[in-house]
Amino acid sequence: MFRRARLRGLIGDKPTAAVDGTGLDSRHASRHYARRLSQRFRLRRFVLLTVACHTESHLWAAAEVRVGPTNESPLFTDVIDEATRHARWDRVLADAAHDAEHNHRLCREDWQIRSTVIPLNRRGSGRKWPKTKYRRQMRRRFHRRVYRQRAQVESAWSRHKRLLGAALRARSDAARERECFLRVLTHNLMLLAAVP
Repeated sequence: MFRRARLRGLIGDKPTAAVDGTGLDSRHASRHYARRLSQRFRLRRFVLLTVACHTESHLWAAAEVRVGPTNESPLFTDVIDEATRHARWDRVLADAAHDAEHNHRLCREDWQIRSTVIPLNRRGSGRKWPKTKYRRQMRRRFHRRVYRQRAQVESAWSRHKRLLGAALRARSDAARERECFLRVLTHNLMLLAAVP
């Protein structure tokens, strides 16, 4: 699919990936309804879908699914490993939930990605300087203008939920995982279909 997108001119020579996740409801009832009927209505766990999004075209290069609530950071490695099979990324952007030295190292040293822009998660350390190489770089010179491009993945999520909804229809965890991957495929096909 990414090869087809490249042939259509959607992906340039120095693509940027933005990593982010969102929760998808496991039933169609609103959270307000669930709160109002909290005694009789048990809100099920949500599904966390994390993707690597090409910031210019909004195509999703990789996806990982977990049952939430869960931490997003452990999914970063799997998402980047999968995304690098489809494109040679120049830069990776992610929010502070993915701030960890091993995430920077994976991108820069293992996959030869030129730049990572992930804001520091202070973790209650106050004003102390980070002790590791790449996190110190983020503290010393954080590229705010470049980081603003991470908003593109939020825009992709907004479009996805408007068109396909924010709730899954499947009932079992395995079926929800399959439905999420079908959503990723549908998302990409809709984008490709819109390009002449």
